[in-house]
Amino acid sequence: QVHLVESGGGSVQPGGSLRLSCAASTDIFSISTMGWHRQAPGKEREMVARISAGGSINYADSVKGRFTIFRDNAKSTVYLQINSLIPEDTAVYYCNAGFWNSGPRYWGQGTQVTVSS
Repeated sequence: QVHLVESGGGSVQPGGSLRLSCAASTDIFSISTMGWHRQAPGKEREMVARISAGGSINYADSVKGRFTIFRDNAKSTVYLQINSLIPEDTAVYYCNAGFWNSGPRYWGQGTQVTVSS
């Protein structure tokens, strides 16, 4: 059984920062591409960032320069540092695990990020 547990969401003002964390089952973390998707109300779920087991990284164009994904293999945890938040970043953020070529296979329960003044 694969478990992904997110934390770190919340409500912030525009320009603020958050760090999301996702703790994963240790038996899959080391070999998995870990990533974050988000889903805003009325919109489809979209990829935000992903990081392979070897450290390759992709970002959505809309978050480049503001979001940073990194992983701590010793803690089986992947992080998403979110800076310079804008209202358009408001969404439920989902951690996922899978493989680089085949995409996400496992999903966390999601954590809400709300950006509002």
